Amino acid sequence: MKRVCIYPKDVSILTGKSLAQAQRVLRNLRFLLNKRKDQYITFEEYANYSGIDLELIRKICLIAPLAMAATCC
Repeated sequence: MKRVCIYPKDVSILTGKSLAQAQRVLRNLRFLLNKRKDQYITFEEYANYSGIDLELIRKICLIAPLAMAATCC
């Protein structure tokens, strides 16, 4: 099963921003979408907000970490 929500670490990898800046981006997006602090941001919502292609986000966030984990150990 694949995940559908984006985390600050994903945003940091995608944009090259620090983890604190990525957290701020998701906090601002959550505010714009009228979501509570405990609600998640989906890949689709982040793609619409950032203008980054949804498939590129999925490729980097879902496939790349698996490949790195397989080669590291």
